[in-house]
Amino acid sequence: MRFLIAAAALIAVSETSLANQTRAPAAPTSQVTVQTVAEGLDHPWGFEFLPDGRILVTERDGRMRIVSTDGRLSQPVAGVPEVFAQGQGGLLDVALAPDFETSGTIYFSFSEPRRDGNGTAVARARLNADVSPPRLEDVQVIFHQQPSYDGNVHFGSRIVPTPDGKLFVTLGERFQMRYAQDLSRHWGKVVRINADGSVPDDNPFVGREGARSEIWSYGHRNPQAAALHPETGELWIVDHGPRGGDEVNVVRKGLNYGWPVINYGRHYTGEEIPKRREGMEQPLYYWDPSIAPSGMAFYTADRAPQWRGNLFVGALAGRHLARLVLDGEQVTAEERLLTDLNQRIRDVKQGPDGAIYVATDSARGRILRVTPRNQD
Repeated sequence: MRFLIAAAALIAVSETSLANQTRAPAAPTSQVTVQTVAEGLDHPWGFEFLPDGRILVTERDGRMRIVSTDGRLSQPVAGVPEVFAQGQGGLLDVALAPDFETSGTIYFSFSEPRRDGNGTAVARARLNADVSPPRLEDVQVIFHQQPSYDGNVHFGSRIVPTPDGKLFVTLGERFQMRYAQDLSRHWGKVVRINADGSVPDDNPFVGREGARSEIWSYGHRNPQAAALHPETGELWIVDHGPRGGDEVNVVRKGLNYGWPVINYGRHYTGEEIPKRREGMEQPLYYWDPSIAPSGMAFYTADRAPQWRGNLFVGALAGRHLARLVLDGEQVTAEERLLTDLNQRIRDVKQGPDGAIYVATDSARGRILRVTPRNQD
């Protein structure tokens, strides 16, 4: 199935301050082609391309599948642990280890059921993709968000492997916002761990009394988008705001990103939130009203040179794919793609063919391939 879509440009006004930039000028409109690569997925959450072109995808209710190069779905992958599949919880992100081609190692996050509630967990396993059904082997849970909590929202969680063998994991504050500032809890944090779940010696809070040593940064709300910048190697995230105030941030060692003390949105009660406080980081860019961001990818391919260096961000409530034009750490223009589809975009990846791929969040979810029309 194929759709030809003229993507609507965002009507926008610019602000001169980089510290509180929102609504960048509209980028030139992209005429795009959208193809359905796979369909019939139940709330797909994360996906990754395997070296042979197949796609490994998670479904929120606890299934993992492999999409063949002709779009067929495998039987559910065996060996996935039990998940807490309620509300926003379930089987969440998936990532390949940098040495996947030789090790077969993958990482995945999920909301883990526990006797005293639940919490985000990260597991590693070897994927055997060439048996029927495919299966996970040697599954080990290497990280448990602490403490547990009896709730069903704000789990995070994106996994970003780094070239030096570490993992960044984004964690929501479980809708208990004040604890995003509490270093004794993993809630509302980005954590950094070794591939076996141990703590790197150079993490910022190692040895600090009352602080969790896995924490890399804090003051986050519910970041569901994360990726390494292709040139600097730094971690960028996009965090959910409350009523407005979704944030693009460069996440740096030991820094405080302000939630819930500062934000460019408003509380659900309508109460205003202060925008600045000394010692707390300002976002590079924000949205108000909220687009509910999930999934992001930097574009580095030659297929669409007009997109090179752009940042693509999925929007759940906004039901579009945002294209941000960057100049260093400044957003200079924004375009909203796929608005005609009216679909919640959950994850975004650049494919090995240089196309942008997105997963739509619904009970009849799809993986879509997006290319500029004149490049297809």
